[in-house]
Amino acid sequence: MSVHKVGDVKSPFELFRNPKIAKSLVEKIKKELERIKSLPIHIMEFCGGHTHAIMKYGIDQLLEGYVRFVHGPGCPVCVMPMQRIDLAIELVKFPNVILCTYGDLLRVPGSRRKSLLNVRAEGTDVRMVYSCLDTIKIAKENPDKEVIFYAIGFETTTPQTAVLIKKIKELGIKNLSVVSNHVITPAAIQHILNAPEIREIGNVRIDAFIGPGHVSTIIGTKPYEYFAEEFLKPVVISGFEPVDVLQSVYMIVRQLKEGIAKVENQYTRFVKREGNPKAQKLVAEVFELRKEFEWRGLGIIPYSSLKIRKEYEEFDAEKRFKVELPQPKEHPACICGKVIRGVAKPTDCKLFATVCTPSNPLGSCMVSSEGACAAYYKYGRHLLRVN
Repeated sequence: MSVHKVGDVKSPFELFRNPKIAKSLVEKIKKELERIKSLPIHIMEFCGGHTHAIMKYGIDQLLEGYVRFVHGPGCPVCVMPMQRIDLAIELVKFPNVILCTYGDLLRVPGSRRKSLLNVRAEGTDVRMVYSCLDTIKIAKENPDKEVIFYAIGFETTTPQTAVLIKKIKELGIKNLSVVSNHVITPAAIQHILNAPEIREIGNVRIDAFIGPGHVSTIIGTKPYEYFAEEFLKPVVISGFEPVDVLQSVYMIVRQLKEGIAKVENQYTRFVKREGNPKAQKLVAEVFELRKEFEWRGLGIIPYSSLKIRKEYEEFDAEKRFKVELPQPKEHPACICGKVIRGVAKPTDCKLFATVCTPSNPLGSCMVSSEGACAAYYKYGRHLLRVN
């Protein structure tokens, strides 16, 4: 099926939000699934952008009883372990340090229930940037300060950080360094599929994956082929509009009906099988794999994140500043880790929409604009109590 054959739309924007196309896809999905006995089918959308699209456009409600969406760990802020938040807070306490990072990270609480915004209110210099390259200007304007860029993100934002590190070296800037918290999507997917909840206990059922669109513009579709072959799970890379998501679900349903498992690309307008080779080469030049890295909710995952290569280690803030961190302590009632693993939904949490709200977040899933808890709250699922 191709949505591009519909002739009653005037622009791509209208095409991918067209109610007639969406209704047609919903009907086709239900018709196909009525022939499958084990309903609902369970689809994990890895990316937080897809979670918000599903909630915003009521796709979960349109397909209720037919498809259950399992929300995965596709939000880099949500999977940031508590200890890394504590590290950022300790770094900015050093004399003459300016710490820069992206907006969502500023509000994530650390072990002592304090966030970067809290310590900024206490007098430290914490700044939000829209681009990591903004830190170059900040470093030049403050030659007597040590500027630290606290990098975060999946493969989508990693090339920008690589560009920053190369520019620092080319320009000879000595007072700017980087902390890398960049993580790898395929490693997390494999970890989830190998988890006891899925392989042994069976508490979490995953029939297929909606693959991340933005990440795949960089890494392509090839890295997901292993999961389809090894675990017999269909993977469809999807765009973020309602018709994108519904068409991706339809493509998954067709695979399940035919008893096959392969990688398909719905997001063909931006994603290619080989991805972006230029960006991949740039990342490989500046970064290398860490042996292990902790993900919130998933634990320690081998070779799942990137560290700065030795050739650029003079700009590695983790080597420039030595920090001793206390043992991290999560909020005892927060179930963000379970939400990230797909074991629980935000509405299962006793704190959700009561003590924990976007204005008073106790967990990272409520802080991030891509977090599952934030999506449920924003689009009223705590009021409807849709299960």
